[in-house]
This record gives sequence, structure tokens and C-alpha cells, in this order.
Amino acid sequence: MPTRILIVRTSSLGDLVHMLPAISDIARHVPDAQIDWVVEEAFAEIPSWHPAVNDIIKVAHRRWRKSWWSAQVRAERRALRERLRGVRYDVVLDMQALLKSAWLVRQTQGVKHGLDWRSAREPLASLFYNVRHRVEFWQPAVIRQRKLAGLTFGYQHAGLPDFGLQAFARQATQAPEPVVEVGSGGLDAAELPRLHHLDTDRGYAVIMPSASRDDKLWPEEDWRVVFRRLREAGCTLKLLAGNEQEAERAQLLVAGMEGAEVMPRMDLSAVAKLLAGARLMVGLDSGLTHLSAALGRPTIGIYRASTPVRTPLVGSNYTASLGDRGASPSREAVMASVEQALAAQ
Repeated sequence: MPTRILIVRTSSLGDLVHMLPAISDIARHVPDAQIDWVVEEAFAEIPSWHPAVNDIIKVAHRRWRKSWWSAQVRAERRALRERLRGVRYDVVLDMQALLKSAWLVRQTQGVKHGLDWRSAREPLASLFYNVRHRVEFWQPAVIRQRKLAGLTFGYQHAGLPDFGLQAFARQATQAPEPVVEVGSGGLDAAELPRLHHLDTDRGYAVIMPSASRDDKLWPEEDWRVVFRRLREAGCTLKLLAGNEQEAERAQLLVAGMEGAEVMPRMDLSAVAKLLAGARLMVGLDSGLTHLSAALGRPTIGIYRASTPVRTPLVGSNYTASLGDRGASPSREAVMASVEQALAAQ
């Protein structure tokens, strides 16, 4: 019989990306593991990317709390409760250790595992577990999650983290090359400059320059210096924005600059495909920047309102986690990392 496992980790984007290596470890060390995952509906695409995840159970805390006692929300919560109680799991593992995740764990059937009082971000959550594990809080998030999974299932994790995102890399390498014919029925002399542009195009760089909080932003002139260097290296620029305000700021950053565009709103899978094909990414500390690193792209993260000590960029290619809470990285430090990322393959 398969070992039925329920993972509880509902949000947010970057935290879910950091979870993926632990899922790979479980699949590797637990024979016939059948893994289900409880996740916030806005991020449900992320578990679906991992080949070891069997079923995805959506919750909607972010939407429900706006009208918790409405008839629709009560019905959705009742359906979720019935779904969680309808399956007996061998292991229910809360990898979030918050009261909102413990509320979900409480509704399940199975042996409940989680962090102990000293390890949990919200210590009261530990009271809802049958088995509690000690994992030092100061460790980087990817290591912390891998350790918790290892303690739960009785193995020692080892090796580089495997995010299980190889399908995106394969899609990126299978993109067809453009075919250009010169001569009868092909390009005429007036189009030769465009042919020259194709010859000098060295791929694209993805940029994430915007954030919902002003204390995360990096100076605009510093961004433009980065943009000019990337354009000199033959990269077109594709800027990401999370909302209309961020899109407006991105448009102003690249106003008048050839070879730069602000991308329209896309679902997470479309963004992942875009990142997987990029030559490199430069972004503020955000879930998408962490996703780029997990996809194996050279990635530079700019930290200003958070620390990279617990959430550094992790991936199989070049990464740089620059700055710290209250300490913006210098233009020179970012530019030095850009040069290394351009050289990375």
C-alpha cells in the first residue's frame, strides 16, 4: 500500500518554492509515497509543477477572511473540512507552523507532525501536533524544510536541492530557432539591419524592479545603469510587474529605451516558462526572484527590507543575494554580480 502523506503549506510564493526540495527528498526516501498538498488557491500551480505531488487541495484564507461568515464561504469551508476528514493519511506534516495551518491540520485524520514550541514561528501551533520536531529557526528556509521532512520520515537529507522543475528547463531548450532566408521570396536589402539584430541578440534578461512596499525599492538611476549594461551585452529586457501601479513604475524606468518591454499580467506557469528561458534575472527580493533561482537561471536578488540570512537565493546556477534589512546593496556590488551572471552558463 502507498504511504499517504498530506503536506500543509499554504503560502506564500517564495515559501512554496523553498518547499519543493523537501518534496523531492520525500519522494526519494519514502517508497510508494503518495503526496497530497494543501495550498492557497492563488498559488495552486506551484505544487502542480512537481511530479511527485498527487493531489492539490485548495484553501482560500485570503479570500475567505473578507467575508468569513457569508453563506458561500461557510459552504466552501464545510466542503474543505469534509475533504480533509474524508481521507486517512499515514502522515500529516505541517511545514508552516502557523495557527492558520494548524487549524487545517486539526481537521485531518492521521498522525500529525510539525515543529516544536521553540522551532515554530507561532509556538501555539505546536500544540496541535502528535509528533513535534526541533529544527533551528536561524537556518536558511530550504535547509529548514528539508530537515523537518527528514526528521518526520527518518532520513538524513543530502546533496544539492532538487526543486523538481526540470520540465520547464526542457521546454526552454526545445524552443525552435528562427529560420531566416535571404534571396528570392526572403529578405530584401531594406531588411538586412533586422537580420543583423538577430545575429547580435544574446537572449533576454528578466527584471523585477517593483514591489508593493517602497522600502523594498532600489534607486531608479541604479536600475538604468544595470539596464544599459544588459543591453550592451545583447540582452533584450522583459520587466515583470504585479499590479497596475508597479507596471507604471516599470514603464517609466524603461521609457525611451530600445529592446525593453513591460510584460502583461500572466499566470504563474507562464511566468515560470518565461524565467526558464532567460539568460539571467535581476530582481528585488520576491517570490519570482526565488523561482528564477530554483529554475536554474543565473539570478541576482536585491534585498533592502528583508535579510538573505534565512531566505537566500538557492539554485543550481550562479546566484547573488545582495544587501540586507536596512542596508541597500551598492550599484557597484550589483554590477559586479551582473558581470558574473552574464558569464554564467
